[in-house]
Amino acid sequence: MTSPPLIGAALTIDTFARLRPWILDRQRDVEIQDFFWPHLLDGDWRAVTDGYAPLLDGYRGRLGVHGPFWSFSIAAMDPDIVAVARKRLGQGLDICAALGADQMVIHSPFTTWDHHNLDSWPGARAAMIERTVETLAPLVKRAEDQGVTLVIENIEDIDPADRVRLALACGSDRVRVSLDTGHAHYAHGATGAPPVDFFVNVAGDMLEHVHIQDADGHADRHWPPGEGTVRWRCVFDALARLGSRPRLVLELMDESRIEAGAAWLVAQGLAE
Repeated sequence: MTSPPLIGAALTIDTFARLRPWILDRQRDVEIQDFFWPHLLDGDWRAVTDGYAPLLDGYRGRLGVHGPFWSFSIAAMDPDIVAVARKRLGQGLDICAALGADQMVIHSPFTTWDHHNLDSWPGARAAMIERTVETLAPLVKRAEDQGVTLVIENIEDIDPADRVRLALACGSDRVRVSLDTGHAHYAHGATGAPPVDFFVNVAGDMLEHVHIQDADGHADRHWPPGEGTVRWRCVFDALARLGSRPRLVLELMDESRIEAGAAWLVAQGLAE
């Protein structure tokens, strides 16, 4: 990866409108985050994608969306829940098509409970991966046809290799790994996961997307970098060793602080 890398942003439509000059000036990576809410997915989401059309005029950067995730797991056993997962993620791919996005973030199914219990039953881990691959199979085929890459984001993950094994099990170049730095730091501080840079190292060139956010190791804070305790230089040193070019997007609770978060990274010599 080039060093220092160009930082992008995860944002919603009002923030895109405000930050449009900053985004287009360097054609920064963007992840659109309006479309994971069930009420919008069941409503007129096309009105929102239509609203993005003038904002994206002239944009030539790498565009992704955050896929739906509320209230379902991609490793569900219940076929009714599997149907919900496929429906919602299919809507996410509809939105990618409407916006011209070529990447969609989906959530890892691995929980803290899984880490401590799956291997108590022979075959349980393999069965979970098999269920997940089966649930995703029609979506992976559709993503391949659309030219969209699905990136699996760590949520409660303790073992950074779990998502890598799952992505590889899907057997497609269109399934890769995402890293949320704050989630990894929470898992490190609260549940015994390794430090954030280990998540980068283990993913290697399977890593194609990163949520940049700071935290305190206790909760999922989504603070601007520099306000928590993530060891950012270690993280960016690990990123610099990659052959892939993951999209690095600031994902902050307060979107009004995206520019300030980017400025802090620039001041540290970590990003542009």
